Amino acid sequence: MDHEAVMAQQSGTGIPRVQRPRMWRVRGTLSRRHYSLLALLGLGAPLLLWITLCVFGSIEPLFMPSPLAVVQRGIQWLLQEDLGRDVAMSLYRVSIGFLLAAACALPLGVLAGTFRPAEAVFEPLMDFIRYMPAVAFIPLVMLWVGIGEGSKIAIIFVGTFFQQVLMVAEDVRRVPIAQIEAAQTMGATRSELVRLVIWPSAKPALLDTLRVTLGWAWTYLVVAELVAANSGIGYAILKAQRFLQTDKIFFGIVLIGVIGLAQDQALRWVHRWRFPWLHR
Repeated sequence: MDHEAVMAQQSGTGIPRVQRPRMWRVRGTLSRRHYSLLALLGLGAPLLLWITLCVFGSIEPLFMPSPLAVVQRGIQWLLQEDLGRDVAMSLYRVSIGFLLAAACALPLGVLAGTFRPAEAVFEPLMDFIRYMPAVAFIPLVMLWVGIGEGSKIAIIFVGTFFQQVLMVAEDVRRVPIAQIEAAQTMGATRSELVRLVIWPSAKPALLDTLRVTLGWAWTYLVVAELVAANSGIGYAILKAQRFLQTDKIFFGIVLIGVIGLAQDQALRWVHRWRFPWLHR
């Protein structure tokens, strides 16, 4: 018998409780078809509002270009202004900056989440630096690294690394202490605890953390391409601002969102593939 029906019988009121749809239960189930329909609704509603404002809102195209004008500008960008090169350069900068940040943040975060001395050394420093805006580091980055590709990658690194360390440490702390104590009773060494217990148990949460911080890396792209860039989506958006090409700005923003969403869904698929028991 359904749990809610049992609760209704046990309430003693004699009044049957209203059976809520399963999808609206707390952490309820949702079929793939319903999920896809709701996702399309969530994505389509802003687009419909955008079209409505452009058609009936009497808004100047300079401030709010129509979706058709944005698409036409995107086609022009592709055919006449080397959109492919801009996308490739932005992907390169984000990917290298993010991967370098992850390669440094994962071991430090695991150390800080596992050993209290490491936590005491690293976490106050990371907490202090993460509140500093990445854009404030641009003069120092240009002074230390120059104005080449390294400076753009460094800005993305700074924008994601410190947050990653703290989030990774928190993921590691969520590993159940019972697992660690059970391994200790069987004689596991500290290195074995990290390699065979903590790391495997924390991997699902760590992949989610990387997925979230990849989005942060993309948000720092425009800031990174302020530094003497001559290509990239962020550079094109900033250049379009100077010439009041609002339709190109809109297309660039939407394009970054589409690329980021594609990468996010790819990481979601990897999570489902590697940890299927968490998605049943």
